[in-house]
Amino acid sequence: MRVVVVGATGNVGTSVVRALEDDPDVASIVGVARRAPGWRGSRAEWRQADVVTGDLAQIFDGADVVVHLAWLFQPTRDATITWRANVLGSMRVFRAAAEAGVPALVYASSVGAYSPGPGEEPVDESWPTHGWPGAAYAREKAYVERVLDVFEYDNPDVRVVRMRPGFIFKREAGTEQRRLFGGPFVPRRLVRPGMIPFVPDIPGLRFQALHADDAGEAYRLAVTRPVSGAFNLAAEPVLGPAELARLLGARTVPVSAWMARGAMAAGWHLRLLPAAPGLFEMLLQLPVMSTRRAHEVLGWTPRHPADDAVLEMMAGLHDGAGMDTAPLAPDGGPAGRLKEVASRIGGRP
Repeated sequence: MRVVVVGATGNVGTSVVRALEDDPDVASIVGVARRAPGWRGSRAEWRQADVVTGDLAQIFDGADVVVHLAWLFQPTRDATITWRANVLGSMRVFRAAAEAGVPALVYASSVGAYSPGPGEEPVDESWPTHGWPGAAYAREKAYVERVLDVFEYDNPDVRVVRMRPGFIFKREAGTEQRRLFGGPFVPRRLVRPGMIPFVPDIPGLRFQALHADDAGEAYRLAVTRPVSGAFNLAAEPVLGPAELARLLGARTVPVSAWMARGAMAAGWHLRLLPAAPGLFEMLLQLPVMSTRRAHEVLGWTPRHPADDAVLEMMAGLHDGAGMDTAPLAPDGGPAGRLKEVASRIGGRP
């Protein structure tokens, strides 16, 4: 089996490549990235290509499965650039897969594609995927779901899998998470259990998470098994303020949603935070996902609890951990932080 992984150098991509390398049924792995990595894995070969401009059909020629993971988070201050990379780039990936005659496509959707949920009741994969309109990330994920609907209609012989994971963490992605969502002013040495005094208890704040290695295993199963359709991916427990406080050895402090929104918006407009306020609003609207289908149909069970994945990511953030790939570059110290400031915090790196 020959597998092409588009976006193979990020948080999820590196774990997907590792999982595929451990599978004896996968004979060939081609990693595609916009910037060539120093990290090589054990069996993967690499192709440098941008999903917006590259000759993808030539790379996909002869592939049994294409896994599409590539996604641009920044610049969060210019949605036209992320739309071009994420939506138009995904359309080019799907079109190239069809042109190359690839029989299977596995796409990285997200919990962010889902419409606001019904409260604490878990939703399955039939829940509407219209996203939260106030966040570019959710709009783009939802739009690509519609693009994929058309692709499936036009290409009924292609096996299509949509993975809809919660928040994905691992140690090597700690610095990337800080750059994307916290910014250069986060004091990484203080980000550890026992050093964070309180967790804001915001009504409606809860999320689902999983370890990147468990995500990698889910993708391996989707690649190698004759499954199709959507799969929700998350580990237990669902994390809210109380769970995070216990995890961090902190206390909870009641904070209203409007106060939290105002703080996020102020940090954004003052260029102290790279994450747009709409992402916080999206977080408050996300449904809780049922992962029953992933267990029963895909045969997937996460090995890491959600809280362990969060702790591992925080340890990586504290230590400035990373990998020799552009998305997962380790903390660059003062010089690296100055580069983040020079990008106007939220600009394209």
